[in-house]
Amino acid sequence: MSEEILINITPMESRVAVVENGVLQEVHVERTQKRGIVGNIYKGKVVRVLPGMQAAFINIGLERAAFIHAAEISSREGSAVESISALVHEGQSLVVQVTKDPIGSKGARLTTQLSIPSRYLVYMPRTAHVGISLRIEDEAERERLKQVVTDCVASEGIEEVGGFILRTAADGAGADEILADIRYLRRLWGQIATQMKIGPTPLVIYEDLSLALRTLRDLVNPKIEKIRVDSRETFQKITQFVDELMPEIADRLEHYPGERPIFDLYGVEDEIQKALERKVPLKSGGYLIIDPAEAMSTIDVNTGAFVGHRTLEETIFKTNLEAATAIARQLRLRNIGGIIIIDFIDMEDEEHQRQVLRTLEKQLERDHAKTNIIGITELGLVQMTRKRTRESLEQVLCESCSTCQGRGKLKTAETTCYEIFREILREARAYQPEGYRVLANQKVVDRLLDEESANVADLEAFIGRTIKFQVETMYSQEQYDVVLL
Repeated sequence: MSEEILINITPMESRVAVVENGVLQEVHVERTQKRGIVGNIYKGKVVRVLPGMQAAFINIGLERAAFIHAAEISSREGSAVESISALVHEGQSLVVQVTKDPIGSKGARLTTQLSIPSRYLVYMPRTAHVGISLRIEDEAERERLKQVVTDCVASEGIEEVGGFILRTAADGAGADEILADIRYLRRLWGQIATQMKIGPTPLVIYEDLSLALRTLRDLVNPKIEKIRVDSRETFQKITQFVDELMPEIADRLEHYPGERPIFDLYGVEDEIQKALERKVPLKSGGYLIIDPAEAMSTIDVNTGAFVGHRTLEETIFKTNLEAATAIARQLRLRNIGGIIIIDFIDMEDEEHQRQVLRTLEKQLERDHAKTNIIGITELGLVQMTRKRTRESLEQVLCESCSTCQGRGKLKTAETTCYEIFREILREARAYQPEGYRVLANQKVVDRLLDEESANVADLEAFIGRTIKFQVETMYSQEQYDVVLL
């Protein structure tokens, strides 16, 4: 399987695309003025403690206060009691790390259990545990890596070294590479620890890498054949980063100087636009309907024009198999997180159900985000979760419609007309003007003068006043004003 990473840089934003066999699988966008803050470490101040929620709000210098639950507060910040009031108090300084970006109306999520990632390791200064990524499945390799870390720590003669998690990229890494990572992380932690002691509050103590460098650290694996960058300046920064920390991938770096935009060359721009649409067509003629919402996201599978060649059950099975593969890709591409409910087409054959679930699980193994298929409900719905740390593609690129306020629906012109009638009756009871002028959308005014003209005449007779109408082209179908004359 051919995999490539494309990095597109402009002064306004950075974008990264992961392409497998010519098909876009993931896209990451970071706006220069709206960089994500997951992984950043702050020295903050407790501004409010909520005993009922076992949580607290922390001012870390953002527009909205961030949120931390009692379970995320390390015992070094307090005793091993469950009550949030015993762990923190208002006005207290607290060093915290962001685990989730602010999303929608919710502030950032925090933890005091700090961790700092490098190429092969995640350093946890406040624990003494050595863990290994579950994606490294070979038991002999897991034991070897544990011993390598133990030996490296012993050779450095460091007391209270903290804990480490070996990342998936550490699979096959040598002792020299692991030791270099440990030294780098210890130096970085020394700088952070100094700022924790002397820095003011609130303060950014540590910021995670830029999107381009995070991509190299987190997404590059042996399957990646090429990493193409369209900015010479960023290419030079990446080359320096790779020379210092990831020399083994230096031959995969490539500067793209072409006149045609790199995302156009690979069809990425078109795929991004499709990823913002609600309907996803399948090659068989079936389709998905994807509805992301704040509480959960739902995905509905439909056969559409696909009729199959044998039986209805076979048609349904083939559509569901194709849908399972497409759903796994769409979750990565759109970066949909949280609770996800999938409504596959009902299958009577239990073996077909198992095969569709296995296909979904297999495809989700390629996802960098943690996923968990919980099972099938009594209604035949597949329940799953996908870890949400950053905003989805839709949340990054779009905003709620100012006309419908994100509902996706508008009141009909008829409904707005009747609201206007009720408003005029309210005004007539409170005031005695010479008449009324209604300002409304063109479609609403047209209806008032046509289908509702008899009702308007009856209303004028009832209140004893004339009603005039004026079109406001900037008004939506739901907007109107009743002016007293």
